[in-house]
Amino acid sequence: MAAPRAMASGTISFGLVSIPVKIYTATSAQSMHFNQLHKGCGSRLKQQLVCASEGVVVDRDDIVKGYEYAKDQYVQFDNDELKKLEGERTSALDIVEFVPLATVDLMYIEKSYYLGPDKGGNKAYRLLANAMERTGKVAVGRYGSRGKEQLVLIRPYKNGLLLHQVFYADEVRAFEDVDMGQPAEPKPGEIELADQLIGQLSTDKFDAEKFKDEYRQRVMDAVEQKIAGQEITVAPEQPTAQIIDLFDALKQSLGKGMKKVEPPAEAVPLKIAKASKRARASGED
Repeated sequence: MAAPRAMASGTISFGLVSIPVKIYTATSAQSMHFNQLHKGCGSRLKQQLVCASEGVVVDRDDIVKGYEYAKDQYVQFDNDELKKLEGERTSALDIVEFVPLATVDLMYIEKSYYLGPDKGGNKAYRLLANAMERTGKVAVGRYGSRGKEQLVLIRPYKNGLLLHQVFYADEVRAFEDVDMGQPAEPKPGEIELADQLIGQLSTDKFDAEKFKDEYRQRVMDAVEQKIAGQEITVAPEQPTAQIIDLFDALKQSLGKGMKKVEPPAEAVPLKIAKASKRARASGED
């Protein structure tokens, strides 16, 4: 993967201290993307915007944005009206408070970015990173970008700082709304076997380098075969195991030893889990 390039710049502010920083993309999803083609000639297809009421193709100049406030009822906004609703366009990253890292629920993390010092900010950048590392705190702040205010966390990472874009509280659904089914109390023997199985599969740390996207690899192999004019060969899927009894399933798992993935010689740990993408409101791009 190519080295990250700065995508934006900003200024961290807390108290009377200002730290110029550069913001770098920290992750890049490697999911497979396919284009839609015409089956007959293989050319790419173009999408057209069609009015659901009149059935005519609508030019982009005739499009306005609408917020659906009730079923099939919209409030319309043009671009000028939406621009007036935006906040001040600034690159300020204002720290509001510092909180213990242990109090942060990873469910709220949406995206992660690297922060590096910009010109003249190296000393203050190191001071903030070291102070948060020493005190075990992370910063909660607001970042103004493209007229919108984003809630963020800044935390020490290795020898620098990491920026997490986080969800607002009303964007995270309550776990209590999940249907947990009828209460079920495991038996003592099942609990003991479950603990043994966890112990058997445990390692000292999470190492992302041990895991590969096998689907993406199969697709890329198939692409190479097609380019070479070969037949696509796919290994048959293994039959799904039938779990009849929890106790027996745990016992069988322990008996098989459940082969673990061996780490490479030089493994790099990944310390932050990725959160799911934000569900976009119908009025946004």
